[in-house]
Amino acid sequence: MSALKSVPKPGTAPSRPLAAALLLLCLAPLPVQAQSDAAVAPSAAPSAARIEIAATPIERLEAGGGTRFGALEFRGGLVLSSAAADFGGLSGLVVDPDGAGFVAVTDRGFWLSGRIRSEGDRPTGIADARLARLRAAGGGTLAGRRRGDAESLARTKAGYLVGIERRQELWLFPGDDPLTSAGRRLLADPALATLGGNQGPEALLAPPDGTPSAIVVIGEESPDDAGILPGFLFAPLGKPVPAGRFSIRRSDDFAATDAALADDGTVYLLERRFDFLRGVAMRIRRFPLSEIRPGARVEGEVVITANRLAAIDNMEGLALHRNAAGELILTLVSDDNFSALQRTLLLRFAVVD
Repeated sequence: MSALKSVPKPGTAPSRPLAAALLLLCLAPLPVQAQSDAAVAPSAAPSAARIEIAATPIERLEAGGGTRFGALEFRGGLVLSSAAADFGGLSGLVVDPDGAGFVAVTDRGFWLSGRIRSEGDRPTGIADARLARLRAAGGGTLAGRRRGDAESLARTKAGYLVGIERRQELWLFPGDDPLTSAGRRLLADPALATLGGNQGPEALLAPPDGTPSAIVVIGEESPDDAGILPGFLFAPLGKPVPAGRFSIRRSDDFAATDAALADDGTVYLLERRFDFLRGVAMRIRRFPLSEIRPGARVEGEVVITANRLAAIDNMEGLALHRNAAGELILTLVSDDNFSALQRTLLLRFAVVD
């Protein structure tokens, strides 16, 4: 795929039909190759590689310059780039309680870690960035086992949970530093296997306690009901049994791309839409974690909707922390699909309602 001669500047949006067509190709399902549980050409697991990430500020989310969008206030953003060939494709994100340290997964089977430099809540750059392949306990890498499409990420007391699309599996990477950890497959349930190849476990929640005390998985789309986003409940770590299913009402063709749980028990769900007519859009909804239970149909409250006129892209990662003032801060990252027509963005909002 060749790059367009002109790439949109931060804070502007692409409007060329060719760009829209190629973006749709980027977001379309890829053909699923024949796969085996055995390692395929396992490679040595190299240590994490340090990389440099350049950051260009996004001063305005929209051209009008306003900062308030629904229940959220835009605090700043960055366009990220790197000479490292494996940088990009960010699909899942967690941040430390201080809002600086972060870990992300990519849909080519890599970890990315580092620290977000900030002035107040405004991000200014990325420091101490490292890339490393997701490794399997039995040897080799997840990409070598045809499980490189990592789409979701959650931090637990036992380590890091990763959702693998196309294989529709969850893997657990023990310890505090997943870049040095070897993972094992935690579950591959028949219910998840019903999801389409490009409709896998896009969002993961692992509530430390409360209701439900379960691993929560949300699929990108339903394979048989266009009116819902499918949800799955699995008993806590160590108890590999299904605990039920639920659904989230789907509207306006938005699909789930990530979710995060706030410390007050509120779930924030990140959604994305793309078509030729309207271009790319993102939406965030929220609802109490307690509404997730077997058989439930969750509605949620929309807190922000942004379309192609905003400085957004294919937003796929969401993480939460509280700032020094106690405000809930949302950090979003985009998946550029390793395309010259798309960008890796980092955006920050504060909940101000």
